[in-house]
Amino acid sequence: RTNAQIAEALATMAGIMARDHQPGREDEARLERFMKHKPPTFTGGYNSEGAVNWLEEVEIIFEAMRCS
Repeated sequence: RTNAQIAEALATMAGIMARDHQPGREDEARLERFMKHKPPTFTGGYNSEGAVNWLEEVEIIFEAMRCS
């Protein structure tokens, strides 16, 4: 390969990396990934058993996503 071809390939890679790592996009992608797990909805009110069950289900999703 010529230097020009290598430079062009590097420029293309840099453009792709810049596009994929936009500030704030990581949080948005993380939320999209979380929502794909179809998390349960907590409806509120006083229901200690329901709250514990909801929390346990959400924690399972966090573990699957390797979130601390």
